[in-house]
Amino acid sequence: MVYEMIHFIGAGPGDPELITVKGKRLLEQADLIIYTGSLVNPALLTNTKPGCIVYDSAGMTLTEVIAAMETAFRKGERIVRLHTGDPSLFGALREQLDALRQRDIPYEIVPGVSSFAAAAAALKTEYTLPGVSQTVILTRLAGRTPVPESESLQSLAAHQASMVVFLSISQIEELAEGLRKYYPPATPAAVVYKASWPEEKIIRGNLNNIAELVRKENITKTALLVVGNFLGSEYQLSKLYDPFFSHEYRQGS
Repeated sequence: MVYEMIHFIGAGPGDPELITVKGKRLLEQADLIIYTGSLVNPALLTNTKPGCIVYDSAGMTLTEVIAAMETAFRKGERIVRLHTGDPSLFGALREQLDALRQRDIPYEIVPGVSSFAAAAAALKTEYTLPGVSQTVILTRLAGRTPVPESESLQSLAAHQASMVVFLSISQIEELAEGLRKYYPPATPAAVVYKASWPEEKIIRGNLNNIAELVRKENITKTALLVVGNFLGSEYQLSKLYDPFFSHEYRQGS
């Protein structure tokens, strides 16, 4: 088994059982863990091996994170950088990988379950319903991290696809107002707070009232807004199980 690299692991959306089997194994074998303390469930750290050093990156700079990983790597230690959800989404991942490449430090990425997948599970729905939407847009409003003008909320909302908005719940009024310019105001919407955590909360409404409902619950962070007619009740049945539809594995009647 190869440990001569740094393992970036998606911790899952919150429920400690939603980390992958591979991620869990590497986490339990690590000599050094640097985790995103503001978002990762600390329950994931309960089975670390004796002597494992754990750093919370919430109070660290990029330079400090890289220095800690490099020091441990040069000592031959097993290192895990534990990210929330899936590190490929809004994870500030690329800058860490580039810094490691510059130092000739190998790494691998172990994907995780994103909060947008956990939100769909909490809502007991799917984003891509036949006849409704076959596209899912994952985006955010501009904040301290800007959004390219070509990816403005208006340009994305014009497609009226299923949409998941990250990192923007504190701007819920602005968000709902912007979406109403392109989606019908009665379009179903929901907010999922801390999907898969014990304190998970779901708020359902539409683009007319979702902002008011969210403010009444005093939710200002760690939540996703999902919007689209996939939250409604009308859709077409899939051809996959249609008895009259033939495909590679079944001849239609």
